[in-house]
Amino acid sequence: MNTNQYIETLRDSVLKHCKREGDHATALPELTLHIRNAPTEPLHCIYTLSLAVTIQGAKQISYEGNILPCSAGQSMLTTVDLPVISHVTHASRHNPFVALVLKLDYTMLLQTASELNLDKPVRDIKYQPISIHDLDSGLTDALKRLIELQSDNQFAKSLIPLVEKEIIIRLLQGPHGLQLRHLASSGVPSSQILKVVTWLKHNFAQTVEMDELAEKAHMSGTTFRQHFKTLTGTSPLQYLKTLRLQEARDQMLMNGLDATQASSMVGYESATQFSREYSRLFGLPPQKDIQRLRKQQLPIR
Repeated sequence: MNTNQYIETLRDSVLKHCKREGDHATALPELTLHIRNAPTEPLHCIYTLSLAVTIQGAKQISYEGNILPCSAGQSMLTTVDLPVISHVTHASRHNPFVALVLKLDYTMLLQTASELNLDKPVRDIKYQPISIHDLDSGLTDALKRLIELQSDNQFAKSLIPLVEKEIIIRLLQGPHGLQLRHLASSGVPSSQILKVVTWLKHNFAQTVEMDELAEKAHMSGTTFRQHFKTLTGTSPLQYLKTLRLQEARDQMLMNGLDATQASSMVGYESATQFSREYSRLFGLPPQKDIQRLRKQQLPIR
């Protein structure tokens, strides 16, 4: 089979497991399948270390002024938790948008990169937090087998970890390998920034000074801000602000908190400042934005 035929069989596998439009969990928590019958509105969300594959249709990602289209037959690798705006651009009932997302395990990535003994990335090549490349037949086939194993009660437990490792090997040695080797290389600045990003993700409600974050990364303030923007595409302050606002939005939409409660929960001392920054990011004041989301029944992720 050629690559296009492998992509068609991957699409058929997804559609066999997903009979309706929506976001579908699988027996493997790291793997989700996605179907859309029409284009979607742009949504703010945070992409994590993951591989997203557009199997049919197309979507568009934007962050910090970068606009990245991802069409059928392309894979998108995100190597760091990154605030983005995402929306499906091409989909219909007869030709739905079909995609999958596989969250990658950082520990498995490090172990596999070490076992392969790959060359460290060249320092003067610019690192990108998101990379998009065409699928090859080997990676497509591995992803299809991973989906099919979800319904294999006899061999799933034993084989799924092996197929996941195969996928990481193929990513490390394929077009995405440069970005993954940057992430996996010990001692490079990106590994220290990644630790800070992880810490912020779990402690965003705390009052924190930028010098404190720089100290966590064992860098001077200037060097820290420079490397942080290189890795995430944004400043530490803006990244922290986006984390807080996204969590507040989740809390209001999913748990019924009002703006004052949500702003306090995520670390804002001023409800006025929260409302102002929320409107700047999402385009509407908190109450109107949540009403819009509930009316349209849009997923927030």
